[in-house]
Amino acid sequence: MDGQARKYDNDSIFLWQGVKLCYTYRFPGHRTPRAMPSVSYYSRPPLRFVLHGHFSLPRGAKGAPMYTIRDVARLAHVSITTASAVINEKRTVREALRLRVKQAMEALDYHPDTVARSLKVRRTMTVGIVIPDVTNPFYPEIMRGMEDVARRSGYSVFFCDSNEDEELERSHLSALFSRRVDGVVIAPANPYNVRDRLTRQRIPFVFYDRVPPNFPGAAVMTDNFEASRKAVRYLMDLGHERIAIVIPTPHLAAVVERLEGFRQALKEGNIAVREDYVRRVMLPDISPRSAYHCGLDLMRLPEPPTAVFCGNNRMTVGVMQALGELRIPYPQSVSLLGFDDFDWAASANPRITTVAQPTYEIGKQAMQLLVRQMVGVEDKEDKEDKLEAGVSHLIVLSSELRIRESTAPPPRVQVAMANS
Repeated sequence: MDGQARKYDNDSIFLWQGVKLCYTYRFPGHRTPRAMPSVSYYSRPPLRFVLHGHFSLPRGAKGAPMYTIRDVARLAHVSITTASAVINEKRTVREALRLRVKQAMEALDYHPDTVARSLKVRRTMTVGIVIPDVTNPFYPEIMRGMEDVARRSGYSVFFCDSNEDEELERSHLSALFSRRVDGVVIAPANPYNVRDRLTRQRIPFVFYDRVPPNFPGAAVMTDNFEASRKAVRYLMDLGHERIAIVIPTPHLAAVVERLEGFRQALKEGNIAVREDYVRRVMLPDISPRSAYHCGLDLMRLPEPPTAVFCGNNRMTVGVMQALGELRIPYPQSVSLLGFDDFDWAASANPRITTVAQPTYEIGKQAMQLLVRQMVGVEDKEDKEDKLEAGVSHLIVLSSELRIRESTAPPPRVQVAMANS
């Protein structure tokens, strides 16, 4: 106790700002080796006084006391049933009592035993989120959207980075299953393999961004075909006919759709697809460095393209590096358009025209789908129907073409415009 506390004759009784504290000590030979505080209120001051109390430790314990819900209830001067209702966030408790229990929990730094509770209710209130590459600037906003929804719904999250490695992804999933997570949201390294494994586990799951073709379950993705087609149509409207694409090897449905959108746009404009303008970055090195070499090869062709469409943000970075090394200015000599927006695209000089995916919305809606499934699983009376209803939902979001300074009419059109 500090100087504000008044000590009584008995060492275990103190007066703290109008509150008489009576600590009953349990010594090692006693049946229950823990001090149990009883509080007699003269008034209801803040509960910070408990931080100055001296509790005996449980037998064999080291460090701080191990408080229980009984301690919280006594300190808040409520029944254990009321304290339990507040801790479990039931809405049957009056606000004044809820506040007192919350203050007691904070004063004691009390945290419910979620492991024990999960064994009782057969739920851990945790979800697993698997990201294919945490260093990719595309994913942080998705992660934020997921975590915001999970937190508001009362779930904690485990983030796992597979680093585009199927074996590492398999290990992460095993760890999540061992922790008995209530559900999984995943952008898999290989959607075809992981789908069957998740289905066998009979655990709610949602795919995001990377979705297997014709997948009948819960998934959130961008309309990659339409986004790509719209971007190439914009380049054609500027007057470009020699349009190239740098894109990863089409092992994912999203990549396939972007390439198909590129081809469809050229077809609609009666422009033949030149295969030497289609440059694929080969697995497993889907990096800016590989895209850089593709950019060098494109611009060294006898008839180089007047516009380059990049299939993702890393492809954009690589092509920018190639143009910089060759000292080819854009958009004066070649237009550059990237798929995926990122912070420095609007800060580059010149600023990069991009296709922006609704990243936060992807994460938000994916987690909302998962929460709906998990809530359905909890309802044992209608478990199968609700689970089936929850997993058969596909959300396709639209992208936005953000026109900036890296795209312009091709050089011949610029010359014609200057002479007119």
